[in-house]
Amino acid sequence: MKRLTGTNEEISKILYQEQLELSRENTNVEETVRTIIDQVKKRGDEALREYSAKFDKVELTDFEVGQDLIDQAFAEVDKDVLTALENAKANIESYHRQQLETGFEDQPSEGVLRGQLIRPIERVGVYVPGGTAAYPSSVLMNVIPAKIAGVKEIIMITPPQEHFVPAILVAAKLAGVDKIFQVGGAQGVAALAYGTQTIPKVDKITGPGNIFVATAKKQVYGIVGIDMIAGPSEIGVIADSTANPVYVAADLLSQAEHDVRARAILVTDSKELADAVEAEIEKQLKQLPREAIARPSIENNGRIIIAENADDMFDLMNKVAPEHLEIAMENAYDYLDKVQNAGSVFLGHYTSEPIGDYYAGANHILPTTATSRFSSALGVHDFVKRIQYTQYSKAAVNSAEKDITTLAYAEGLQAHAKAIEVRNEKS
Repeated sequence: MKRLTGTNEEISKILYQEQLELSRENTNVEETVRTIIDQVKKRGDEALREYSAKFDKVELTDFEVGQDLIDQAFAEVDKDVLTALENAKANIESYHRQQLETGFEDQPSEGVLRGQLIRPIERVGVYVPGGTAAYPSSVLMNVIPAKIAGVKEIIMITPPQEHFVPAILVAAKLAGVDKIFQVGGAQGVAALAYGTQTIPKVDKITGPGNIFVATAKKQVYGIVGIDMIAGPSEIGVIADSTANPVYVAADLLSQAEHDVRARAILVTDSKELADAVEAEIEKQLKQLPREAIARPSIENNGRIIIAENADDMFDLMNKVAPEHLEIAMENAYDYLDKVQNAGSVFLGHYTSEPIGDYYAGANHILPTTATSRFSSALGVHDFVKRIQYTQYSKAAVNSAEKDITTLAYAEGLQAHAKAIEVRNEKS
């Protein structure tokens, strides 16, 4: 891991530039995706079949995953995996039910009524990666908040497989997915956004994917809603001298094994801990089955910063605004108020980030690339709309007429003013 020195301002600028480089978009990908979307928009299922043959090497006659394959998945899934999914589902549900919003209504003055309605999005599409990146935990994290929000129909797409990972289909049914289609990539995103003869058009698309999927979500935004444009996975660890270097190294590697572009950052006020973590990372790397991914991630993107004190550590990490933030400090909860920017926070020496990935209940679909400065983890709020309503009586309109028309004329919008004036009690 590379060590960075300098002021917090200097270090944060370096880290931000590195972040931008890791997330930089490929112009060729943009053009390829644009073409794919255009073809799916024009030719629907015909284009999907062509792209499935080209990219997935599969000749498809039927896109929908039938009940027979779902039943087969339940028969094949490891019983311990099924139990773990059921327990994780219960935790995710109990956490997200607390995010439910209620509308409001008030009457600030005579004749004036104001309020807000909460309504679920009608149809949501969830993208689920396939192959080695098949994560049943992400199925639960995307679908359960949507179900709690009251979404009427949830459509899941996933790349065609010769044999589906059983846990993916099992998680989909446990969470409440209505229909599953075997189509992936940018063409799958396009199908959800525009609809085809087989796949219905949705109102919002969520879920992780590769650079083609992320680019497609970006390009269809506005036609449909999306959750976020996810960059490489990130973990930031703030640790003091009480931290266990074995734990810290393991947690940094837990994100490094995702992707060669993943980032792991340690900020500590202990040089001794920094040295011990660095040595432990090398030891643990040699034991990882995914060393070929984790090693370049750690060597190219891993960073260690030694700060003077706790205030400096938190100041720097707030500038980084990491996707995952671990506070590996004595009395970690006491430092929670210092956190301004992070996707999800893990407190104490025993709360490893994978607890959040799989089990605790808080969502693991998180903002990356410093976007936690202005965005949040996926939740029930992502699957509802807030509809405002207002009612003024004739007397209330007359009372407010001067203020409203004064502002309308000041903005040069005479028709706005006229719409109020025609309701004047003298008219």
